[in-house]
Amino acid sequence: MPKVCFEDFIPGQSTSYGRYTVDKDELVGFARAYDPQDFHTDEEAARSSFAGELIASGWMTAACHQRMICDEYLNDSSCMGSPGIEELKWIRPVRPGDVLHARRRVLAAKVSASKPDRGVVHVAQELFNQDDEPVLFQSNWIMFGLRHPKGLPASSDSAPATGAPARLDDVPERPALPPERSEIAHIALLDDVIIGSTLDLGSYTFSAAEIIDFSRRYDPQYFHIDPVAARSSQFGGLIASGWHTASGWMRSYANARASAVATAEARGERVAVLGPSPGFRNLRWLKPVHAGDTIRYRSTFVDKRASASRPGWGLVFHHNTGTNQHGVRVFEFTGCVFWESRRP
Repeated sequence: MPKVCFEDFIPGQSTSYGRYTVDKDELVGFARAYDPQDFHTDEEAARSSFAGELIASGWMTAACHQRMICDEYLNDSSCMGSPGIEELKWIRPVRPGDVLHARRRVLAAKVSASKPDRGVVHVAQELFNQDDEPVLFQSNWIMFGLRHPKGLPASSDSAPATGAPARLDDVPERPALPPERSEIAHIALLDDVIIGSTLDLGSYTFSAAEIIDFSRRYDPQYFHIDPVAARSSQFGGLIASGWHTASGWMRSYANARASAVATAEARGERVAVLGPSPGFRNLRWLKPVHAGDTIRYRSTFVDKRASASRPGWGLVFHHNTGTNQHGVRVFEFTGCVFWESRRP
């Protein structure tokens, strides 16, 4: 019997946990693999960037938090997975040498009406640096098996009326722009970004070796790191960590933009500069990503607005999807990014 089960999550409960020191080489290595923007990979270039200094990729910060969760309780629990993340905010930059710690608050817990051997727990999780400054906020639902399935009647549901896992209304799948138009969309200044444009970001193949390597560092649950044991899991085989799937999206986006920027600069064209992302909403891991799967990612611009605090900058909001080789959507989220606007 796992040490931590559904019954151990009591609404109102607050728990502090974890310690993670951010190593500079790890920070740069993660960024080179998944998020190769200059303010994550090049200390000198970062000084003249939007960020002004070398900072961790937000996806790395989320992955480090996942490792802390695994070490604290997840790897000795009855966890049966998470459908996704309602909201995540990257509040402050994470820098080399930062020492992170976390706090979890249980917002609600609800036994499944259709499968009374399990329940879902709604948690708010915060990550802090060594100065107790918040750097990340995340809210999501996690499914856990019950320690005593027959001992907890359905009437014990403690979730509020609004406490069902958040779902995002599907953004209609639009035809991707032809390559020449896609390049323009990647490099356009904020004023010229066309809402409704869809970019094909290309494909990313998840090999067993990379799945295991990523997960050993950031998400060492057995169905991510042990191919033999994973066969007896609910997934039937080795699957990628959800944060690996998200990082694959980031790498695909970076590759597509780099290609567009190189083409534009060769023609002597003006290229819009991008800054970091303040966060995302409604991330959903819809289906497992198995070893050998190839995921094609797409991004659709859904909104934009000028920044009140950063003259010359704005925010672009984008809905992103990942579809496997069988045409099944496995991943989606709505994110935003600081985007250079037209200069006065």
